[in-house]
Amino acid sequence: MVGIDDVARRAEVSTATVSRTLSGRGPVSPATRERVLRAASDLGYVVSSAASSLASGRTRNIGVLVPILDRWFFSRVLTGIAATLQRDGYDVALYALTAEADERRRVFATSLRRQRVDGVIVVSMALAHDEIAQLGDLGLPVIAMGGQLAGLRSLTVDEIEVARTATEHLLGLGHRDIAHIGLHPQFEGDFHIPSQRRRGFEAALAEAGLAPRADRFAAADFTMAGGHDAATRLLRDAEARPTAIFAASDEMAIGAMLAARELGLRVPEDVSVIGVDGHDLGGFFGLTTVDQFPGRQGERVASAMIAALRGAASEPPADLDFALVERSSTAPPA
Repeated sequence: MVGIDDVARRAEVSTATVSRTLSGRGPVSPATRERVLRAASDLGYVVSSAASSLASGRTRNIGVLVPILDRWFFSRVLTGIAATLQRDGYDVALYALTAEADERRRVFATSLRRQRVDGVIVVSMALAHDEIAQLGDLGLPVIAMGGQLAGLRSLTVDEIEVARTATEHLLGLGHRDIAHIGLHPQFEGDFHIPSQRRRGFEAALAEAGLAPRADRFAAADFTMAGGHDAATRLLRDAEARPTAIFAASDEMAIGAMLAARELGLRVPEDVSVIGVDGHDLGGFFGLTTVDQFPGRQGERVASAMIAALRGAASEPPADLDFALVERSSTAPPA
């Protein structure tokens, strides 16, 4: 049976170095860490989770709180988190946290207090003051992404600037009659992201000397079907048709492109369309978008958690990256 001594001999290091590497506790150079992990892999050595937990006080498990699981954005974020943690020997304990009060109480009062996680990542959801306090009582690293949470380190996206970037792209092409597909405020979730994107859209218009128009806003539900219906309402009147549409998500933007084609319109010759997210289907549809790199967001928050577990100094809140990706769905107005 392969033991830690065998790994140490193969990697030409001490057993203490092997222990530090595989437990994640204590300093190990990147080169040495790679050599130990390769030796352990070659020999088929796997640390007993029970023994490791007793010896180190670590479970090698990270709790991840998410509001919903069946949306593309969250699946991409979780993929980035899981891949990054797994490369460092950590598993993921996933908690789908809905708005249901009793379920939330069970997660915070029971599930997270069983000492089965070494840290907690909060993905794109607001928490009540008592929930944040309960996380603090765990004495574990807690990192949020997608919005600011009081007292917690948070990695965020500047949603207003994201929308401004999309709108300024259309303005730069010469569009002056631009519609926006967003969401009614009463249906918004945590952090009011749709409202922030609408604010960025209207701010860019104002800076260009254009007043936002009520008839150039259509509400949808962040799905392709919702974007299709909203765009149909905006485009069906040939005498009062915008030359461009900024949709607050790529799925709605793709729905808008499909609606335009059903109405006999050409994209981008008759109407330009831009979205937000960086959806996998965007390239297939030739959709211009502001890519938020959700997989990379997951990687960054997971890397920040690993650094915190290794005792790295806490960094100030950071903005997550985004970038305009120009494709064939936008062009100057006819």
